[in-house]
Amino acid sequence: MIDIPETGLAVPDTRCGSVAIVGAPNAGKSTLVNALVGQKIAIVSSKVQTTRTRLMGIATEGNTQLLLIDTPGIFAPRRRLDRAMVKAAWEGAEGADLIAFVVDAKTGFRADATAILESLSNRPEPKLLVLNKVDITAKTRLLELAAHANSFAHFTETYFISANTGDGVAELKAALAAAMPPGPWHFPEDQLTDATTRLMAAEITREQIYNQLHAELPYASAVETEKWEERRDGSIAIHQQILVERDTQRAIVLGKGGSRIKEIGAAARAGIAELTGKKVHLFLHVKVKEDWSEDRAVYRDVGLGWVD
Repeated sequence: MIDIPETGLAVPDTRCGSVAIVGAPNAGKSTLVNALVGQKIAIVSSKVQTTRTRLMGIATEGNTQLLLIDTPGIFAPRRRLDRAMVKAAWEGAEGADLIAFVVDAKTGFRADATAILESLSNRPEPKLLVLNKVDITAKTRLLELAAHANSFAHFTETYFISANTGDGVAELKAALAAAMPPGPWHFPEDQLTDATTRLMAAEITREQIYNQLHAELPYASAVETEKWEERRDGSIAIHQQILVERDTQRAIVLGKGGSRIKEIGAAARAGIAELTGKKVHLFLHVKVKEDWSEDRAVYRDVGLGWVD
């Protein structure tokens, strides 16, 4: 269920509502949320299943506040972490004012996207179909995909966009805003996400691990912020722990002579400094924990619920 504060800002003639952004892994959901918000609040990687937990992006369009629920990619789960991510994705759709089903138009309706489409056909929430990556997809294919999807489920509208280039995003944002119910805004105008700064800092480091290690460390790591210290000079000292499952993975993260961890730390430090607007001292520690994906505390720290 989407947790939205009950008290809002008393602004006349305002609208506010939630949009669940769902889709298969790598459909471009996080890139779309960032584009709609107008600033990067969700990490992005070419790796599948980069998003692990629900994260709310807060966007404004005229007198409307959009609460954009960026959900993990929905796929066939095989282990506890997979099940927790899929559960988080579907919970993000419960009670939403609108569901936006994002499809990678280049890959089309493979098994994961087809399963989501079939599930959506039975859901009561209003739904939009968003065909993404139109800049690299033939127009005839786009029309075929739209016809196929609409034959399965009732979508009130179909939008053709490129979250990467911004093509069609403004039109989609206007349509989302128009579909929201009247009501007060739930967050201050300048707030862009409901995620804590500590969580976002950990996500920035995880993004760098994904982007720099590519296929070398495919899904076997997590990042926890262990300590956050505001110093007298206005800077921040942050201690983060990178969890991996095996000694060989620890060696990959560290790199020869610690070269890789230094590069990850430098890039993550710059990203966190941009996020906080402060000088950052980042200390990274790599720990081997074979069963981290079975640890309730890790799930809590990364914002996932525990599943049996």
